[in-house]
Amino acid sequence: MKKQFLIPLSILFLANCIEIKAEKPRAAKFQPTVESLLGYECPEWFRDAKFGIWSHWGPQTVPMRANGWYAREMYMEGYDAYKYHLAHYGHPSKFGYKDIIQLWKAEKFDPEFLMTLYKDAGAKYFVALANHHDNFDLWNSKYQPRWNSVNMGPKKDIVKLWQQAALKNGLRFGVTQHLERCWSWFQTNKGADKTGPYAGVPYDGNDTAYQDLYLKKDPNGDDNLMHPKNATVEWRQNWLARTKDLIDQFHPDLMYVDGGIPFSGDDKGQTGLDMVSHLYNSSKNLHGGRNEAVMCNKDVWAHGFFWDGIATLDLERTNMNQIHKQPWIQDNSTGPWFYDVGFRNSENGTMYYSASKIISELVDVVSKNGTMLLNVTQLPDGSLDSTAIVLLKDIGKWMKINGQAIYATRPWKNYGEDKNTKAVTTVLKDFKGSNSDNVLKYSSEDIRFTQSKDGKILYAMVMNWPDNGKVLIKSLSTPTGTVKNVSLLGNKSALKWEQTENGLEVTFPANKPCDYVFALKISGTNICK
Repeated sequence: MKKQFLIPLSILFLANCIEIKAEKPRAAKFQPTVESLLGYECPEWFRDAKFGIWSHWGPQTVPMRANGWYAREMYMEGYDAYKYHLAHYGHPSKFGYKDIIQLWKAEKFDPEFLMTLYKDAGAKYFVALANHHDNFDLWNSKYQPRWNSVNMGPKKDIVKLWQQAALKNGLRFGVTQHLERCWSWFQTNKGADKTGPYAGVPYDGNDTAYQDLYLKKDPNGDDNLMHPKNATVEWRQNWLARTKDLIDQFHPDLMYVDGGIPFSGDDKGQTGLDMVSHLYNSSKNLHGGRNEAVMCNKDVWAHGFFWDGIATLDLERTNMNQIHKQPWIQDNSTGPWFYDVGFRNSENGTMYYSASKIISELVDVVSKNGTMLLNVTQLPDGSLDSTAIVLLKDIGKWMKINGQAIYATRPWKNYGEDKNTKAVTTVLKDFKGSNSDNVLKYSSEDIRFTQSKDGKILYAMVMNWPDNGKVLIKSLSTPTGTVKNVSLLGNKSALKWEQTENGLEVTFPANKPCDYVFALKISGTNICK
């Protein structure tokens, strides 16, 4: 990693604390430079959407093991994926990942049915995985003509089928590609066992007949699981051609790369900047000169470059501690990234998190100017199991009651109140908080705020039902403004409430309007900023 090209976090945080009065530069056409790409502004549709669903699904689902790292770890002697592969398919010198791909049939894949479920769950956009680290494209790829889902495995254009279903249901459509680190991540297929009956026998990744899937051997032996240390020019050009092809075929409203801007071995990420500018310019061409595309990338220096302001910040399974000045996205999952029968989460010991946890996470993210992209884990055949379907219906039930506190909202003066603390003041720094796998035990003293886009309504979302029937919102003490009306979404009866110098005290009704996170709708004078 060439650290001289990276911007220190302290500078990024300082820049985010300063209210910059000058408008961002606007160019007729984005150039593949940081200066030009600083003209990026997050589209309004994304700021309003707040909740999207993601299909993080591909041939690595077949064994239902290793949570998306099967293609790498099946070639790593002693790893669980290697042991499972040996026991169920044979030795990777004979039966390799090329053969796993052929077992992926997606025979129950019904994108229209799934999209109806996702829309009913409250999703405003849908995102399809276009490729993972396994060098296999899920569309009719011009630059990976053999190893793609049209010619191998399902023999279907998975991305196209997803797009058609999303657009038919009125959802924005996006894609994610995870290909950039494949160069080093997949080099394990070049090895051989060091012990046992197959010691020294090369894995099938050494067979040049399959080099278009398994890649050439890295000249420096780089099998780094992170970003390639110094990817070859040939690989960088292949990545760029395939990613541009993806953009040109599907014109996505959202694009995600699994890390920073590729490539760290390149001259300041130039190859990646070429891709970003192509995405924005393609969108401008389709929308009368206005960019509608959201580019998401991570501030993870082990995976490329990050420049604050040229794209929308993505945090994987991680929360902000404060309101982020610019819109951001959290990518999360109902459980494992790929269907994995061995996965157990810390909340309930099952493969899936509860609707309560996911909704609480969404509310917290939105209160801090974020949007959640939620992966719904699919079986290898493309279907969902019954637990996932019930989970989606539970989320949708909550959204139908409380959606107005989520969609098309903006952050308030502060994101909320936390138990045993005073009202939290707005801080325009970016503090990354806890990993969202952690299960937070919220009480009725934990509150999250949003406000309507027009600045007329404040929503106070109480994270748990009050045992004593009352909630005190300290942020709404009398100096804050004058409260004139308070109601509880989903509840038809009038509420008792009183605003004092201690805050707004609300008496809740006897019956809950929903099962978790309860949204108060508040209006008055000088309540919103």
